[in-house]
Amino acid sequence: MSGLHNLKPERAVKAFIKAGWELRKTKGSHAKLTKKNNPNILSIPLHKGKAIKKGLLLDQIKKAGMTIGEFLEYYG
Repeated sequence: MSGLHNLKPERAVKAFIKAGWELRKTKGSHAKLTKKNNPNILSIPLHKGKAIKKGLLLDQIKKAGMTIGEFLEYYG
């Protein structure tokens, strides 16, 4: 799981989009993503210059129904 340290939130959003999620809106400093047939809403903080926290990213990956390896493939 060491591959989840210091990931950029903008690239994380792009990775979820590649995985089939759709960017619904950006409200304040958070991007909201949804996916058809998935009741969850992913919320990614877009704080400029700050990496996304590992625990938050793990939670969003789990909500997305993905494995860490799948996410990292889309991120890379």
